Amino acid sequence: MPSKQRPQSIKQGVSLGETATRFLSSVSSDDKSQAHQEVFKFVRWFGEDRMSNTLAGQEVVNYSEQVYTSTNLSTDHLNIIKKFLQYAHKEYYTATNLGIHIKIKKATGKTSAGIASRADEPILLTQQGYEEAKQKLARLQRERPRIAEEIRKAAADKDFRENAPLQAAREQMGHLEGQVKELEDTLRRAKVVETEQEKGLRISIGDTAIIEEQSANERISYTLVSSREANVMLRKISVASPLGQAIFNKEIGETVSVNAPSGVIIYRIIEIQKG
Repeated sequence: MPSKQRPQSIKQGVSLGETATRFLSSVSSDDKSQAHQEVFKFVRWFGEDRMSNTLAGQEVVNYSEQVYTSTNLSTDHLNIIKKFLQYAHKEYYTATNLGIHIKIKKATGKTSAGIASRADEPILLTQQGYEEAKQKLARLQRERPRIAEEIRKAAADKDFRENAPLQAAREQMGHLEGQVKELEDTLRRAKVVETEQEKGLRISIGDTAIIEEQSANERISYTLVSSREANVMLRKISVASPLGQAIFNKEIGETVSVNAPSGVIIYRIIEIQKG
């Protein structure tokens, strides 16, 4: 029996907002809260009235590169958007599965000059982040003798052809040394930001800001941190991110704007909790 071919015609006149509503109605109640937040963040970025069939792959690539970074990557968050775009394709709202374009663009140093300049660039850390890095480094350094002893014992077996314990111990040591080197470099370049130096309730690194998106009347809290500490699951955003740059050094009551393909998204600062 010949396989059923997908129709060439795509449903017209279905907006991203309508597509999102229909998708969320198919999501289980347990997952709906997080899915609602992520999907409508995506929809507001492009505009709720934007026709789903006009969305292009490169636009989705640009969205994933600007909203998600390798430092705050959350598989759960990415999968929600992928499932939404897969749903849009399955229901014939888009011609292709745009979910394949949700990717993380990892930073690469293309020139030796660029690598050299970044090697001396200060890394902003909160006091808590600095202390956590020191503790992790000390913990890894204490692991060195144990792994070295495992390598010594495994190497005593002269049959290197099938010496899996030796290979595993060497790989573990290599991984540990890589982490040690990275942490030592971080601590060498670290610049601890004093979060209490601004007494006038302005947002600085380490502070938590409650902001409200005016068009959606939705409030959400974020803690402003360095790029090394960013973690979207814990609502920690980098001061270098578009939203982080917008709210940094702002006061309660001020409004800030973030550019998106759908237009400018306006946020108002409701509350600041000093770090």
